[in-house]
Formats: sequence, structure tokens, C-alpha cells
Amino acid sequence: MLGLVRWLARRSLRSLHLLGGWAGWLTWLLSPSYRRRHTQNARLAALAPADRRRSIAEAGRMVLEMPRLWLRPADQAIGESLQWEGEALIEQRLGKPGGLLFLTPHMGSFEIAAQAVAERFGAQQPLTVLYRPARQAWLREFEASARARPGMATVPANLSGVRQMLRALRRGESVGLLPDQVPPEGQGVWAPFFGRPAYTMTLAARLAQQTGAPLLAVWCERLPRGAGFVMRISELAHPVPAASGDEAADALAAATAINRSMEALIRQNPGQYLWGYHRYKQPRGMAAPGHE
Repeated sequence: MLGLVRWLARRSLRSLHLLGGWAGWLTWLLSPSYRRRHTQNARLAALAPADRRRSIAEAGRMVLEMPRLWLRPADQAIGESLQWEGEALIEQRLGKPGGLLFLTPHMGSFEIAAQAVAERFGAQQPLTVLYRPARQAWLREFEASARARPGMATVPANLSGVRQMLRALRRGESVGLLPDQVPPEGQGVWAPFFGRPAYTMTLAARLAQQTGAPLLAVWCERLPRGAGFVMRISELAHPVPAASGDEAADALAAATAINRSMEALIRQNPGQYLWGYHRYKQPRGMAAPGHE
């Protein structure tokens, strides 16, 4: 398997995106459970048929571009294939107390998003990224080494990782996470996402509230025919409301605002969101509203 990963890493981005488009459709055709989940999620968002079809191919492109991103030499810049829009929002906040918190949905090339921020700003303000380790031992070890980059540290999605992110923000550094990632039992609230209750992490809001870190929405658009990527940085469309003192109500209000901001981001380019992601997964013992 590692041999195949290394072979893919040597292919051009255009070739990987061509193969990835086919792989995305093959996965959709061969996996009834993936096809059903993709269809249900896309319907919730009233996705246009053209965007739904494009998202199937884009999911495959996302998978096949990963080996190239992971095995790129640490001293090799991403290069001219990467463009930026909105980077002034980052530059305005560098070096300020509380650090900076990036929120990136499962959209576009989120692997490049972290590498790009670390490459451009990591020397001045290091980045710590939250990730969920793979189940397979070989892939877990490979991920840990491949994701290590100058100016970027990775931490697992557990209590230890949360503590490391909190310390990073308090040092005035940056932290990145995927707020639409389903959290473990007891670490989220049920908040609407495209009109359906989704178990949503409270971590992003808690980190911001405890450190004063400003929140920015970030996503990396994949350009057609292997032409490269565009990093897009923006303010949250729906800012997290100030705490009222009611812990449960505040957690729900914050999660709802973040979900609405991610929806707004996704609607900019719905064909690049991973609609097959198990966003409405029900953690053990956490019944969704109306399903007790």
C-alpha cells in the first residue's frame, strides 16, 4: 500500500485530479452506503444536480491529491500553483494576544490549507492543527510523519490534543480545526446544519472564549484540470455571540452560529464539499432531538 502511495505522490497534479475524478465515481457506484449518505446530505442542502455530480468527482480528487501533499519535501514550497485571497485578515492579527483560530470545513483541499498557512505564516506564528488519527496502524504512522511541516504541529482529537491547542493559543500562536467534524460523546451539542440536527463540537467556541482568539473561516479551492489552488480567508458570516452566563444556552448558540457560518462557506462552492462525510453521525448514547 505504501508503494502505491509513493507512486501517486510522483504524479502530476493534473494526472491525480483526472484519476481522482474517476475514483470518486467508482466509489459512489460501488458503495451503496456512501451513495445513500451522499444523496441524503446533498438533498438536505437542496444541492443542484450539477453540483451534486461534481462533488462526487471532487471527493476522489481530494483523496488522490493527498499523497502528493503529504510526501512533498518539507523544504519544497507549494509554489505558484497556490493563490491567496483575503490573507490581509491573517496579517492584521499576527502577533496579537490570544493567537488566531482557523475554522475549515470538509471542503476543497483542507490538507493544503494547513500547509499553506504554515508555509506563509508559520515562521512568525506557528500553527497547531487538530486531526483524527486513522484506524489503520500503517496509515496512522504515515500520517503523523507526513503531516509534520516547518511551522506546523499536529495534535490528536483527544484531551491531550485540546490541552496542546489551548497552550498554543495562550502563547499567541495559531490553531486550526474542522468544526464540522463529529466530536466524541459528551463533547458537543445538537445544532442545526442545513436544517437537520447535527452533533456539533463546542471546542472551537470554548477555545476562543478562553483565550480571546479571533476566528477566521478558511478553505482551499481546488482549481479545474490541475491548475492549482486558491486559499480563501474570510470573517465568519455569523459571529459567535457573547456569553450570557447560561452555559448550555451559550454552547448551543455558539455551535449554531459556527454551523451557519460553515453553511455560508459551503454554499460558495457546494461542489467541493464532502457530502459523503458522515456529518449526521449519532455518537453512542447521544440521541438526536426527536429520536430518543
